[in-house]
Amino acid sequence: MPIQVVSLQAGMAAPHFELPDADMHPFRLASLQDKQHVVLYFYPRDDTPGCTMEANEFSDLEEEFAARDTRVIGISRDDCISHASFRDKYGLSVLLLSDPEGRVCRKYGVLYEKEIDGEQKLAIRRSTFVIDKQGKLRHVLYDVHAHGHPQEILKLIKEMQ
Repeated sequence: MPIQVVSLQAGMAAPHFELPDADMHPFRLASLQDKQHVVLYFYPRDDTPGCTMEANEFSDLEEEFAARDTRVIGISRDDCISHASFRDKYGLSVLLLSDPEGRVCRKYGVLYEKEIDGEQKLAIRRSTFVIDKQGKLRHVLYDVHAHGHPQEILKLIKEMQ
């Protein structure tokens, strides 16, 4: 299936979705509306150097995000079992959601085609979306760098207060 280019922008309503978490429990984005801000970050693969660094840095800041009514959620195309072992191996506190078909990745415009071993494959652009309690996109960041990114996002959340 060809990728339809979606480009979200600040001020738009965040696309709603439901995905399973690492424990195979369904999670609905709408369940946090009017309760918490959401940092929704998309990453390529569990247990790879950049993705591990980013997940650990977000987890290290968990208390600071929680103090600002903010839930941090990571999404990749890995399955729930992979997410559970990734979470447990590193003691991650971020909620990891599984999107194996890339349905939510498409809604947020983070998929692209990449040549791997002479074949075109779908990959995820490391991207982050800050969603306010009303369900509006406040910040849309495509193609971010893993290291130091969670601290940048925390700064944006502090500015929203």
